Amino acid sequence: MRGETPRTVGIVWGLLVLNTLGSAGAKTIVPLPRSLIQMVTMGALVAAFALALAVNLRLRVRASAYVFLLTLLLVPSMISSAHLESGFGALFRCARLALFVGTLWLLGRWWDGGLTFVRHHIRLYFAVLGSVAAGLVVSPGAALPDLYGGRLVGALWPLTPPQIGQYAAVIIGLTVLLVLGRRTDRTSAAVVIVPSLVLLALTHTRTATLGLLIGLALAIGSLVLTSAAARRFFAWAVLCAAVAAVALGSVLQAWFLRGQSKENFSSLTGRAKVWDALLAAPRTPSERLFGTGLGDKSFGGLPIDNSWLAVYHEQGLTGVALVAAVLVVLGGVALLRPPSLSRACAIFLISYCAIASYTEAGLGDASPYLLHLAVAASLLATPAAATPPATSGVPRRRVPRWAQRSEVT
Repeated sequence: MRGETPRTVGIVWGLLVLNTLGSAGAKTIVPLPRSLIQMVTMGALVAAFALALAVNLRLRVRASAYVFLLTLLLVPSMISSAHLESGFGALFRCARLALFVGTLWLLGRWWDGGLTFVRHHIRLYFAVLGSVAAGLVVSPGAALPDLYGGRLVGALWPLTPPQIGQYAAVIIGLTVLLVLGRRTDRTSAAVVIVPSLVLLALTHTRTATLGLLIGLALAIGSLVLTSAAARRFFAWAVLCAAVAAVALGSVLQAWFLRGQSKENFSSLTGRAKVWDALLAAPRTPSERLFGTGLGDKSFGGLPIDNSWLAVYHEQGLTGVALVAAVLVVLGGVALLRPPSLSRACAIFLISYCAIASYTEAGLGDASPYLLHLAVAASLLATPAAATPPATSGVPRRRVPRWAQRSEVT
């Protein structure tokens, strides 16, 4: 029987979400200094670690391959950052990653294969999307700026279109799975799914859309043999997709291309040029093995926008191997688990992060992607064995025969 999770754990998770929202993005209605945003996000992480420690004073932790691999990832991060090639900010980012991983160790005590952290994840990111919707209502011009080609951004908190698309796609997918597993009613699900779909469409984020569709296909496919609801949903989804492709093909193509030329689209909006330059740059053997230190996921002043190349640049081949091990271990455990709703949610999160890693950075540092994978790890954890009664190990006293006869009489 699973124990009840303290409410403080939900607060800690919310603080981790706040920490990973980032400090750079679109211009907000009320200008927020970057130093203030960094103070808020870093303060949230320190508060999260302190609260997690307060609720787990006895330091009870559970074995977790996922958090263990993240702990190992700290090694190349610290080795490369100690050279200060990326400046003193690299050491600051190492400390942030250490606090982040330490908080996950403390929270791992409540990872029991249940849906508690899934519900926390949905509520918190839905609240973030609520702030985006509020900014859109208050100032449509600031929320849909020409600088981003009319794509939706955060007007109250600096969030970029890929961030908003990611949050929307993740909570849509998880909510759909909860409906199929009959863990929430359709009305509550519609309140989350419908506005999130609208926001996702306004971001024009291709990676998040593909991750949502492919991740849901894999997750629902894992339930098809055991769930009639999953089979019906899968059949209807295929039918609706076919009709939409025929009736709205030109509209969908225009949305997908976002007005870009074929050359710009083929180069992934200029990403390929940055990737080629990064791979062609000369590196010492130490830099190949351990990287140049944790930075802002950019090369030559341009964003890398690829988790694998960002990890290679900052944490070397050692970091790439550890990040690959994270996905392989989580994916392997998910495949070995019997069909269940928890397994389906984990498959969705793992596949989404794997797909997004091609055009988004974040798997090698404290980020929403590591939080998504942490939820997957909590879903794949086995419930802790019930603690035996304190008297179970005490031998029973032998009752003399004369005492037994006196009790009978």
